[in-house]
Amino acid sequence: MSFAGLPLPSDSLVVRTFKSGFARLRFEQPLEGEFWQAHDASAQPRVRIAVLLALATVLGFALMDHWVLGQPWRVPQDLVRFGIQLPIVVAAIYFTSQRYYRSHYLPVIRICAPIFGIGSVIMSVGGTSEEIVLISTRLILVTFFFYFMLGLSFYEALRSNAIVVAAYGVALIAGSIPTDVGIYNLFVMLCANLFAGAGCYALEHANRLAFLERRMLTEVATHDGLTGLLNRGTLDVRLRTVWENAARQRESLAVIMIDIDHFKGYNDHYGHQAGDECLRQIAKAVRDCARRPLDIVARYGGEEFMVVLPGADREHGEKVARALVAAVSDLRISHVAVPGQPFVTASVGTATVNAGRELSYEAAIRVADRALYMAKEQGRNRSVVLDRMPLPAGADRPSIVAVR
Repeated sequence: MSFAGLPLPSDSLVVRTFKSGFARLRFEQPLEGEFWQAHDASAQPRVRIAVLLALATVLGFALMDHWVLGQPWRVPQDLVRFGIQLPIVVAAIYFTSQRYYRSHYLPVIRICAPIFGIGSVIMSVGGTSEEIVLISTRLILVTFFFYFMLGLSFYEALRSNAIVVAAYGVALIAGSIPTDVGIYNLFVMLCANLFAGAGCYALEHANRLAFLERRMLTEVATHDGLTGLLNRGTLDVRLRTVWENAARQRESLAVIMIDIDHFKGYNDHYGHQAGDECLRQIAKAVRDCARRPLDIVARYGGEEFMVVLPGADREHGEKVARALVAAVSDLRISHVAVPGQPFVTASVGTATVNAGRELSYEAAIRVADRALYMAKEQGRNRSVVLDRMPLPAGADRPSIVAVR
């Protein structure tokens, strides 16, 4: 899929990963965890069916061995089959339920898969050449099953199969398997691992690529392409969700609006390309001031940005507001188009409110917008913090925090 011409976020882990590649089948966190969460959710129904088929296969081979081929009941072969392999499959069936898949099945199968394979190797020990050839076909099935059916990553499946191949090699060296048949079967197992492993690698690579493409399309839809911040539509959705959660918990939060001072004059004097670069730098500075996991940073429109701080009290809201004013000023972006203002600055308006006592999140935005207007009235390059709409003349003045 080509993303040429799409307004991709300028600072995105997804974009960086897509461009740099992932030959080792590994993403940076948190993207790696998000990939496996999505992968496991889609793989769980298929893995459950695969494990049910494994149960039918184990019981089917038991039927073939004893009733079709007429082999006698023997230890350790049947002990391995019914004492190890069958319990592993039954446990896997139970743990592949949606409730236990991530918490129990995956940790258990990473341990039990090689044990199951070693059990098939043990069943080869002491058999005739004809029996060993028949059992070797099961080892090939085990190889492909590990790579494609158990929901394991490529490296987990490779490790499990490597343990099984090593166990077969040990049995061959120990003389428990006839040398000629053993060497032949070992070569077949290595070939099966080569072919199946290549296919498993290609499949996981394709799954990861598809995951990145879906995430990139999501970022295109939810982020501003110029600054990499959330866009206005996504901000509205997330702010509504944050507000509802805060209202249920009766928690406070801060809504901060940032406006670049005299930005039209900057654009007219330096040109739109310089204006775009100015917006990118300020967007990064704004994002660096709100780094908590639940903080929301968005481009509100034009040269305006918004920051939402869930759980923030007045003190924290004032602290971030001051930091925002200082961060923009500290960029030292030249702005000679306005007399008395050598560098680009920003005005900041902050509303610190209790969601449980406000009618709606729109009310908090209006308070923040009013605080921003007051900051501009008082000379710009400063912040004003309000916890309610200003009262009529004669009432107490709101708190003002100025940074020059």
